[in-house]
Amino acid sequence: MLIREDDRGVLVIGQPSHAWVSGQLARAWGNERFGRVEPFEEVCLAAEQHDVGWAGRDLEPIYNPETGLPRSFVQMPLDVHLELWREGPRSLLSQSRYAALLVSLHGWRLYERRDLSKLPPAEADAIRSFLATQRSFQQGLIASLRADPTSAVGAEDGLVERNSLLIWTWDYLSLALCLDWPSATAESAPTAEGQVDLNLMRGPEPHTLRVEPWPFATASVSVHCEGQRLRGRFEGEEQMRQGLERAAWETLSLHLEPHPPAPA
Repeated sequence: MLIREDDRGVLVIGQPSHAWVSGQLARAWGNERFGRVEPFEEVCLAAEQHDVGWAGRDLEPIYNPETGLPRSFVQMPLDVHLELWREGPRSLLSQSRYAALLVSLHGWRLYERRDLSKLPPAEADAIRSFLATQRSFQQGLIASLRADPTSAVGAEDGLVERNSLLIWTWDYLSLALCLDWPSATAESAPTAEGQVDLNLMRGPEPHTLRVEPWPFATASVSVHCEGQRLRGRFEGEEQMRQGLERAAWETLSLHLEPHPPAPA
């Protein structure tokens, strides 16, 4: 879950709803500088489903006694987090091999960046095992995709890497929107001919993020997701889950615009 705090309390947003925002960004992405998304449907599906492993977990969230709220996605125990990222890509096999590949790469990328020398040996070993398992899974999918004339072009190394970085970029943009970050930098976003850092800053209007350089096809982009409004803190997991069952749903509308803004 994402925990968004505002002047009305807390809005909890499920990981799959945040991923839905990534999918909306994917479908709006692309211009002369940033190029096209290819294969379009498969990559957009992967963006939308990149947190599919969290769907069941977010229906039964883990209680955080330090906050009195559900644990956020960055507060999950390692064994639970690894299991979510093992099962998520596998669950997509019945829908799209290419989407399963990109989702596996996303989870792999999350852990490949970690400095395992700073972790307890048991945790470092668990992550090494996860990384190796995902690499094997990915290699099998790439071989299968390349053996299929319809999907072979999309499975070329350069394009797979570009699309994996696109998922990473959209995930980051979605987090910045959903969590209302005041500013941030999405590093190494793919362009038509290379990579560039995207500078993100809060706009003057509520729920608005300004982006420079502008990577989208239209003059502005609007997206939305859904969350539940929590008021106050809970004394335990059962009370928290009961509170979530009663919590009102809200649609969160979010907007992106270029910086500097286009002249009126």
